[in-house]
Amino acid sequence: MNDCQSSQRFLRIGLVTLAAVYFLILVGGIVRASGSGMGCPDWPTCFGRLIPPTEESQLPPDYHQKYIGYGDTQFNPLKTWTEYVNRLVGVTIGILVLATLIRAIPYLKGDRAIFYLALTVFLLVGFQGWLGARVVASDLRPPMITAHMVVAFLIVGLLIHTLTRAQRQRLRGLDISALPARLRLVLAVALAMTLLQIAMGTQIREVVDGITNANAALARSLWRNHLPLIFYVHRSFSAVILLTNLWLAWTLLRRLGPGHPLRGFAYALGGLVVAAIASGVSLDRLGFPALVQPIHLLLANLIFGVQFFLFSALRYAGEARAPSTDGSFAGLPSR
Repeated sequence: MNDCQSSQRFLRIGLVTLAAVYFLILVGGIVRASGSGMGCPDWPTCFGRLIPPTEESQLPPDYHQKYIGYGDTQFNPLKTWTEYVNRLVGVTIGILVLATLIRAIPYLKGDRAIFYLALTVFLLVGFQGWLGARVVASDLRPPMITAHMVVAFLIVGLLIHTLTRAQRQRLRGLDISALPARLRLVLAVALAMTLLQIAMGTQIREVVDGITNANAALARSLWRNHLPLIFYVHRSFSAVILLTNLWLAWTLLRRLGPGHPLRGFAYALGGLVVAAIASGVSLDRLGFPALVQPIHLLLANLIFGVQFFLFSALRYAGEARAPSTDGSFAGLPSR
């Protein structure tokens, strides 16, 4: 097998793994929004079974006393199977990450950093599985759930960085001579703002969890009345994020010629930011509909992913370029 084939196979399995991780983030958001986190109160089994029960008669008579969180809770097969699917997707990702690591072995003869990055992702996924068990054992303590999500962000970021680094020879051939030198700085600021916005969102989510734990009967439309000041900061800050990312997308589209590989990511960035803010508005104005919560979380993760890829891609595309006299990148000749 030649280097080109190895690179293509690594890229394919890596992209499948990345898509699966994003799918898991969506499923995890559905689990949290639907209150299904304790659908399986033990780990790695579910009510002591490899295949979850579908009706209460299949449970031990003393399951209310035996399992954490079920003292005054009735069995709900929909929530149980929602959580079980979440676990199955997690196991699938573990297999895919292992396959990605195996495909990275040929890089030990060249760019070893790619193999060690893939190994780090593999170890992080294992840690994420252990952390998931701790989340269940903690009876879904909000800080534990947030930590679980932070690790998912680390996995996404490392995967994107690994795949981008594996394609850096191709990226070095991209013509970015028309882009202003300050673009990467603005991208870095946009990345920091996205992470800050997500951090505020997780704090709001923890407050929401506290509200629902204290009063499960409280209507979703009334949650907003109990939210702290950070909710309003989070809401207002979205306007700054919108303008910053639209400027980035507009600059990329205006400066890069038709057919340039990065133009598609510019469209994606603009569309994702608009969709994320629209979903945030619907959460605010429509009483936190459960369906929108996981979509909002997924969109935030996708924005982070596109921003991080663009930041890394421009870094590699500009490796052999020095700034020209007009402040833009000096382009490389085509390969």
